[in-house]
Amino acid sequence: MSDKTKMQIKKNGSIRVTGEVDFVDADGKVLETKTDFSLCRCGHSKEKPFCDGSHRDAGFVAE
Repeated sequence: MSDKTKMQIKKNGSIRVTGEVDFVDADGKVLETKTDFSLCRCGHSKEKPFCDGSHRDAGFVAE
């Protein structure tokens, strides 16, 4: 198994992130560490920057 973090662009959906990621503020302080989550790409999520599945109801389509 690789220690690398991976980002996968899902067809007509979110960006799936697998692996461990630090969320860091402007001062360099780690606010939170997350693993295995999805980022919103459609702009409709109520949990931005995270995906809540809203792209399905919104009919989001992307190349």
